[in-house]
Amino acid sequence: MNQPYGVILAGGQATRMGGGDKGLLPLGKGTIISSVIERLEPQVAGIVLNANGDPARFSALGLPVVGDSIAGFAGPLSGVLAGLDWAADQGISHVVTVAADTPFFPCDLVPQLIMAAENSDTGLALAATPGGRQPTFGLWPVALRDDLRTALQDGLRKVVLWTDKHGGAMAEFPDDAAFFNVNTPDDLRKAEAML
Repeated sequence: MNQPYGVILAGGQATRMGGGDKGLLPLGKGTIISSVIERLEPQVAGIVLNANGDPARFSALGLPVVGDSIAGFAGPLSGVLAGLDWAADQGISHVVTVAADTPFFPCDLVPQLIMAAENSDTGLALAATPGGRQPTFGLWPVALRDDLRTALQDGLRKVVLWTDKHGGAMAEFPDDAAFFNVNTPDDLRKAEAML
């Protein structure tokens, strides 16, 4: 497998944060999303951002921006599909997804997902912690994109239902806190303290 591309999932509506783009909120010396990029960049061949609406608001990041192809905020799987479609156009075989609001994910996320995927017939793997699976953190083969599109068009929204169907492997990480995500203003204060 070649080094996968990274897809940052920023297509949600951030309702618990009052709307807008959580990733653009300040954190430390930058923003939540700049922290995500900093962690992801050394692990992947390049990065694309999945976000809906006007892509110009992310222009300062200098990343390609792809919107969901499934209408109506169909959840993270729709963002995964957008990333897989983009990767297919570039001749890329796999993407790794991370959430735009999770600035402390492991620095070895991608190598661990690749190792776990060796135990899957389809090359699909999700991150997991003692607290459960982390379904927005995964390694996704482009070869499954048409199956995913059909599932989404049929109304599927739960990531693990689809990954289980395809024998998705688990990359086990020991620390739940590594996948702490910023959903509320209180979470943002906690993230500042975690820095």
